[in-house]
Amino acid sequence: MADPARAAKLADRIKVVVAQALERRIKDPRLGFVTLTDARVTNDLQHATLYYTVFGDEAQQADTKAALESARGVLRAEVGKNITVRLTPTLEFVPDEIPVNASHLEELIRAAKARDAELEALKKGATYAGDADPYRKDEDFDEEEDEADEETPAGSDAK
Repeated sequence: MADPARAAKLADRIKVVVAQALERRIKDPRLGFVTLTDARVTNDLQHATLYYTVFGDEAQQADTKAALESARGVLRAEVGKNITVRLTPTLEFVPDEIPVNASHLEELIRAAKARDAELEALKKGATYAGDADPYRKDEDFDEEEDEADEETPAGSDAK
């Protein structure tokens, strides 16, 4: 087994090699505007997973996926020529879900901001149901004790 640092370096190198090969060697018309976002290699350096995103609609994404699957052998041969390991790793292409998740989070944040703005607008015209500060303060409590002491006669027991 190779150490994780070597696997990470190899993954970065594979990502660069595959990106260059996609740009220069692969002339498939189905291949859309594809970006390799990440690459991971197992610790035994046998399998490489490449994450990609495609700019476009679902049809373009499906066409790009088919083009990457058909070009997998050519890309693996290109990787084998440009890296120095005993065995060339197999390549697996996985669509990256991070942009989809990020857009979903942005939509949730937009909705929360809109609700906050609505609450702020409602707050401007609102008034208190009772006192502005309904909690007892120490001064109020001291005044009530002083008043209670004044009302109680000195010789009687107050229970």
